[in-house]
Amino acid sequence: MAESRLKQTIRTLYTGSSQAATNFRYGLLAFDLATIAFFIATAPDFPTPFILAVDFVLGLLILADFLARLWIAPSKTRMLRQVYTLADILVILTLLLAPFLTTNFGFLRVVRALRLLHSYHVLRDLRRETAFFRRNEDVIVACVNLVVFIFVTTALVFVLEHGRNEDIVTYVDALYFTVATLTTTGFGDITMNDDVGRLLAVIIMVVGVALFLRLAQTIFQPRKVRYTCPDCGLTRHEPDAVHCKHCGRTIKIETDGKG
Repeated sequence: MAESRLKQTIRTLYTGSSQAATNFRYGLLAFDLATIAFFIATAPDFPTPFILAVDFVLGLLILADFLARLWIAPSKTRMLRQVYTLADILVILTLLLAPFLTTNFGFLRVVRALRLLHSYHVLRDLRRETAFFRRNEDVIVACVNLVVFIFVTTALVFVLEHGRNEDIVTYVDALYFTVATLTTTGFGDITMNDDVGRLLAVIIMVVGVALFLRLAQTIFQPRKVRYTCPDCGLTRHEPDAVHCKHCGRTIKIETDGKG
């Protein structure tokens, strides 16, 4: 009985719509932002005793969060197949096993950024409470995805090329190369001289261009709102739509009262 009450309490915190549950999820989001900032700041450094200690504590906290979400998950198999879950497992392993690893896997911890806005029902909370987010959700999410890609890739470039490429000396050098390659500017002052670096540059260009195109499309395409039609399932509609353009059903889209 006590176990079922505890499980229900945890489920309410992670999925409930009360203000306390919403604040709890915002707190988790703030924790994510803080840990990601720490991972980005320490990714270029070889682990010191202090960094290893902080890593271990963060690993335990992230593990506790992971086990709580796994415990209350309606389908544990489905949850374990999600890319954000796999990213969490990878981060937890690199944090808890860091003292026993001889290689700096700091760049792998930055993949925790993949879960930003995609966990804890944060998107639902932001849609419900923030009119600005409802109006600009696609742009905000596209920007977050682009920033996440830049920092994850920068950490990867630094770890793989630092010490092998004389042009990649600092984390800023890796960031500069990543952005220059991602935008296809290609100034040529930093180049990759090995096969691994060149393949990495190709991936940055291909994925980066796709992300930039997605962001540009999101910014310049006619704005639509999210509302799932009960009949056909269409999720995007014009802000002033009263009928689903796909099946014709009358729909009632909630607005903030502004024209």
